[in-house]
Amino acid sequence: MSSRLQRNQYIDSFLANLRLEKGLSTNTINAYGSDCQSFVNWVESVAHADILHLQEKQIEHYVKSFQAQGLARATINRKLSSIKHFYLFLQKKKFVSFNPIAGMAGPKNIRSLPKSMSESEVELLIQSPDCESFIGLRDRAMLELLYATGVRISELTNLQYANIDLNRSLIKVMGKGSKERMIPFGENAFACLVDYINFRRANNLSLNSRDFFISQQGKQITRQAFWHRIKHYLSKAGLSPEISPHTLRHAFATHLLNHGADLRSVQMLLGHSDLSTTQIYTHIAKQRLGEMLKKHHPRG
Repeated sequence: MSSRLQRNQYIDSFLANLRLEKGLSTNTINAYGSDCQSFVNWVESVAHADILHLQEKQIEHYVKSFQAQGLARATINRKLSSIKHFYLFLQKKKFVSFNPIAGMAGPKNIRSLPKSMSESEVELLIQSPDCESFIGLRDRAMLELLYATGVRISELTNLQYANIDLNRSLIKVMGKGSKERMIPFGENAFACLVDYINFRRANNLSLNSRDFFISQQGKQITRQAFWHRIKHYLSKAGLSPEISPHTLRHAFATHLLNHGADLRSVQMLLGHSDLSTTQIYTHIAKQRLGEMLKKHHPRG
């Protein structure tokens, strides 16, 4: 039987392989690592077996343990995917000759439509910050840019001065899988970015920092801090507390499609590698059109 040290080394080698060959993000690699470590711990403490000599029935028991915990379908499928890739790696390196999870399918995912916002709700949220202060100017610029570009919250908070081209109204972001993309933004976002930059220069606020959006202490603003700021503005505007920074990304895509943008262009702007991921927004657009028709048509 392999020792605990060996099992951890298998996981470390697998994660290193993902990092070098697949170019996956740190968050994704951490998720793979967590899933594999949980699996190895279960094999050791519950199945009392060796990961190099597992049988399909033992994997089935592991999957049943997910269901007993009440895990969501998406979580179960992610964990299964992590283990499948782990065993593919072990097989490729000839640590195992048999892959016990190769033929196992997880529960069918039911894709729910992401929450979105109306254009008037977005306007209320964006107008909420008090632009007389540094925090207000920063938050207004962040909200405008978030809605103008549809970037992920991590892409927004990681922006550096070098990533912003005001002459061409473009930002450069590093997305999932270390894929770089350029995204244009409009006049409202441009005006807010200029106001924010001018305030920082006039007040000598951490001009040596390469980070674009900073805290009052001059450090890069975190995702969690910006999330709390949005919660504050949602309360101030009387909007649903269920709205999140990611909701603005959904609103960006939905509103573009509502106004006639083509799906491929929206896919490129969002940084989706698969068009099917973007297609979910067409359902939201159709749903909203249906609601509008029922509300305003005399025979709706």
